[in-house]
Amino acid sequence: MKNEPAKQIVYVNTFTDGILDPEKAMLGPVKDGGYIIANTAPGCWGPMITPSLQGGHEVTQPVYVEGAEVGDAVAIHISSIQVTSMVTASGNDRTVEGHFISDPFVDAKCPECGIVNPDTVIADVGLEAVRCSNCGAAVTPFQFTNGYTIAFDDDRTIGVTLPKEAAEAAGKDGRKNMCTPEHSVQNPIVSVAPHDIVGMVARVRPFLGQIGTTPARAMPDSHNAGDFGQFLLDAPHDYGITQEQLEERTDGHMDINRVREGAVLICPVKTEGGGIYLGDMHAMQGNGEIAGHTTDVSGIATLKIKLLKGIKIDGPILLPVEEDLPYNAKPLSEREKSEALKVAKAYGFEEIEETAPVSFIGTGADLNEATDNGLNRAASVLGMSVPEVMNRATVTGSIDIGRNPGVVTVTFLAPLSALEDAGLSEIAMKHYHL
Repeated sequence: MKNEPAKQIVYVNTFTDGILDPEKAMLGPVKDGGYIIANTAPGCWGPMITPSLQGGHEVTQPVYVEGAEVGDAVAIHISSIQVTSMVTASGNDRTVEGHFISDPFVDAKCPECGIVNPDTVIADVGLEAVRCSNCGAAVTPFQFTNGYTIAFDDDRTIGVTLPKEAAEAAGKDGRKNMCTPEHSVQNPIVSVAPHDIVGMVARVRPFLGQIGTTPARAMPDSHNAGDFGQFLLDAPHDYGITQEQLEERTDGHMDINRVREGAVLICPVKTEGGGIYLGDMHAMQGNGEIAGHTTDVSGIATLKIKLLKGIKIDGPILLPVEEDLPYNAKPLSEREKSEALKVAKAYGFEEIEETAPVSFIGTGADLNEATDNGLNRAASVLGMSVPEVMNRATVTGSIDIGRNPGVVTVTFLAPLSALEDAGLSEIAMKHYHL
């Protein structure tokens, strides 16, 4: 595949089996400066009730980037995100004892016939809709503690949660109502028809919960992060790893609601070609995704790809849409810079820093570890001490929760001189029109 002619546009409508594996075939290659247009499948709940998927999600088949080598970075410009699902369902989860071996995302099993990762069929709607193809037993390793079915308006700007009868009607034609892509194998979560919350209204602002590059070793897709990756440590299944091997992750599973249309995500290249993948589109989500899940939808995403040669980073760096930046991290206006220069001159010096916003992703077992990870990544990339990053994030930025329990953003105004040394000044200045 890497020897094939690079394409200006790569269309993606095929998916992984839940495992991100650098040894598996990639699509493409896409040209430096080219585009990826993908029809993505819903993320969490559909794959969670589809035991044949081994990763907890169903993300797109990765795309090879022409010229991308280990130690480079790839800038992903999110040009557009469009929700296609008409209805979806979500909620807080609990695991079902006896329906998995060690990890319900990875090694689900039928409680009756014992087949691991069994194929399934949909039998009507409701809590036991998903059945083992072999013996007919209810087989899902997850159930709702509190769940809802939500329908969207034609323009996908607002959603309303449905009562029992309407939820069950939507569930009877689940793939159609969720606009599940043709090559997706997941069971539609609306088949379960949860209806604990009725009449709740929520604004739609879609983003990608999964987007990034392929890790350096095979990993379940939902575990490609420092928090979910903890489940892999010394695990008994095929994807068990050590703490050291967890460093080979790329943190593509972020669930950060600022990773939306108009943002730029800069990702590490840890395997040849990069292997850009995406999925887990959400219709809306507050910071933290505190329920553990949100509104998984099908959709169409357009990405513009820019290769950054020789820029070695450990994890993702986000350039959010300006309105999503913390107040203190917004670019300084000319008036503010003029007033700051007056203060400097009053105290006997003539120069102030030129800065641009930047947001480093940190992940870990908990929020404290994730914050430390983000601070260390920022310090390493910008050539600063961790205490200096702490000071800058405190007075010119913010630490925000991406996902509980262990994804954060460390956002602040970084000196352009430090960004230039890191090879990131041009992309930051262009993004924020500086």
